[in-house]
Amino acid sequence: MSRPPQCPVVQQLRPVSVAPRPELAELREAAYCLVVDADGSRIPFGALYRRQKAIVVFVRNFLCYTCKEYVEDLAKVPRSYLQEANVRLIVIGQSSYHHIKPFCSLTGYTHEMYVDPQREIYKMLGMKRGEGNDVSGNEVHFLHHDRNRLDHVPINSVLQLAGVKTVNFTNKPQIIDV
Repeated sequence: MSRPPQCPVVQQLRPVSVAPRPELAELREAAYCLVVDADGSRIPFGALYRRQKAIVVFVRNFLCYTCKEYVEDLAKVPRSYLQEANVRLIVIGQSSYHHIKPFCSLTGYTHEMYVDPQREIYKMLGMKRGEGNDVSGNEVHFLHHDRNRLDHVPINSVLQLAGVKTVNFTNKPQIIDV
């Protein structure tokens, strides 16, 4: 006898927790590292969050399928929600800047995207290659290091922590009772 198929997991199995605030020195040092935009212009990392609250998402690489899907979902966050909360949404990859425009085109992402081609910021903030990471960090309000490529924080959890309206990610049409 065969068993009926199991339902897919539709909720996070472990609660999202706020990591203790890591060393301020790491953030100060990383703030001087340069990130590169889609046109090849270099900008200090600290300039991205110095004057305005920002959600900064570091992705493993632009070839990672789960990172691609995560960025596709980030692309669904309306610009108006971010403007209303005065928050910037920034993705940083570890590739050449030449890959930014094709990746944005592939994912539909229209918010800010930069690269850290030498992985300087990744290293300073304790992000390692592979599947595991030790908690480390900087003056942030929320920090999550993926334990593996499937351990992304739910986007709505991050939006809520930043004071941004949440997004309905379901593809089901909504029924409005009139």
